[in-house]
Amino acid sequence: MSRSVLIALLLAVAAASSAATVLIVNSRNTGIPALTEEKRAVREKFFGSDKDLPPIKEGQEMRPRW
Repeated sequence: MSRSVLIALLLAVAAASSAATVLIVNSRNTGIPALTEEKRAVREKFFGSDKDLPPIKEGQEMRPRW
């Protein structure tokens, strides 16, 4: 088998496996329903994402002093 045929075969296998991966991942995501408003409200209440964080006073500065 010549080198060019082997390279073409490897490229074809790589393209086919990439296409199969994309199709499998896309088919899994379609079955997941979006969050309802009730579930979203429960999540925000549990994780506290609707609250503003208090300002940091006299904290350590982020950048190092070299």
